[in-house]
Amino acid sequence: MRVKASELLSTPESGETIIRLEIEPLPGKRIEPFIPGQIARIGLPGLNDPKPGYFAIASEPSRPDVFEFVIKHRPGIASLLASLEPGATVEVEGPMGHGFDLGPHKGSDVYLIGVGTGVAPLRSVWRELITHREDFGSVHIYCGFLTPCHRLLTDELEALAEHDIEVSVSVTNGSEDWNGPIGYVQDALRHDAPNGQNSVACLAGMNAMVDACRETLHNLDFDDRHILLNF
Repeated sequence: MRVKASELLSTPESGETIIRLEIEPLPGKRIEPFIPGQIARIGLPGLNDPKPGYFAIASEPSRPDVFEFVIKHRPGIASLLASLEPGATVEVEGPMGHGFDLGPHKGSDVYLIGVGTGVAPLRSVWRELITHREDFGSVHIYCGFLTPCHRLLTDELEALAEHDIEVSVSVTNGSEDWNGPIGYVQDALRHDAPNGQNSVACLAGMNAMVDACRETLHNLDFDDRHILLNF
C-alpha cells in the first residue's frame, strides 16, 4: 500500500505532533471489509527496526479505497509514519482485532467514549453510524482531552449534530476561554447519567480510563455484554 495524504491535526500549543494518515491500496487492489474500530499492523518495507506498530483504523468500512489513521509522533515506527510523504510505500497487515461490532445492537442507544488518540477507533464507528443512522436510537459521544489545545477532530465532532449525534468534550485542565466540562470522561458520564437499558457503550483509551468508565457504566445499569472494547 502507499501513502495517499497526511494532515496535521494537532496545534503547536499542545506540544504534540498528531497526524491523520491516509493509506490507499496499490492499483488493482482494494481494502477488504472490516468492523469499525479494528486495528492494522503498519511497517516500512525492508525495515525491521523499529518494528511495525499497531494502529486503530479511523476510517469507516464502507470506504474500500482508503485506510485512515490518527497517529501521534513518538519514538519508533510512529515517528517514521508521521513524517512520510504522499507516494511512500508501507506494509499493512490486517484488519485485525475485535473492533466494535454493533450489528447485534441495532435499535439500541449508542455511547462512544474515548480519550486522546482513542478517538481514532471511535471515528470509524461514528462515520459508519452516519451511514446507518436509522438503525440505532440516540447516539452520544464523550471525548476527553488533556487541555483545550489538545482537542482533535474538533470541526468534525461539531458537525455531527447535523446527523442527530450529541457530542460532549471534556478537558482535564481548563483555560480562561474554555466553557465546557472540566474533568474526566467518567465524570461527564456520571453527571449525565445515561440509561443503561437498551444501550451499548464503546470504550477506547488507556486502561485506567477504560476501567473507570466501565465501573461508572456498571453503576448506570450497563452490563458487560453491552460494554464493548475493540481489542
